Amino acid sequence: MTPILLSLLVFVCVFGAGWLATRVRSRLPEHHLSSDTKDTVKLAMGLVATMTALILGLLVASAKSSYDTQKSAVIAAAAKLIVLDLGLAHYGPETAAARSDLREAVEDMAAKLWPKAGSEHARLDPNTLAGNRVYQAIEALTPQTDSQRELKSQVRNWSIEIGQMRWLLFAQSGSAISEPLLLVVVCWLSILFFSFGLFAPPNPTALMAILIAAISVSGAIFLILELDHPFDGLIHIPSRAMDIALEHLGK
Repeated sequence: MTPILLSLLVFVCVFGAGWLATRVRSRLPEHHLSSDTKDTVKLAMGLVATMTALILGLLVASAKSSYDTQKSAVIAAAAKLIVLDLGLAHYGPETAAARSDLREAVEDMAAKLWPKAGSEHARLDPNTLAGNRVYQAIEALTPQTDSQRELKSQVRNWSIEIGQMRWLLFAQSGSAISEPLLLVVVCWLSILFFSFGLFAPPNPTALMAILIAAISVSGAIFLILELDHPFDGLIHIPSRAMDIALEHLGK
């Protein structure tokens, strides 16, 4: 289910709970709505609100940490690709095939991570064939000098490190948000909104306040879910670092 659909579901749950409470209010005996009862409910809901805020903070931190980790991995991989290409260039003209394979592999990776068509989703699975071609082209080099031998060893290590980064990015592509935690938060929010509606005065202003609060809460959930999908949606990792790498490869 997409973040926007999940957010809409959260909105329906929390606002529906608040609206339902306004209907239940009219059926309750008067002593259930007394000031003492209201104070007791406020104390109980204060505890629920505190726990909800803590869990929401955990979800935000988890999603943001996952987003930052993958963004840093993309930037580091882009920088390492430029260094690898420069190392091959310094080796000599015989690395032309390896540099060409490298550029094709990077173009394929960029096309998969940032697809042009808006309806397509990012694919983080590495292209092992393209990576193997680059590595085999490096292994096929026959150094003639000590400098070339050292460069070959370095570019081989760099290519392995880039491959590790690519697989690490793929391994981190799963959701960082705990579904049970998210479910608990939605349940607690629904309870809170039910308490809001239960003691809210029966007028359009109070109902509008509950509506705005429900929109705000569902918007927060939407942002958390968007951060959890860093290569899709509105909040995604920009392709700027990889574009810069492509501009420098082969020069």
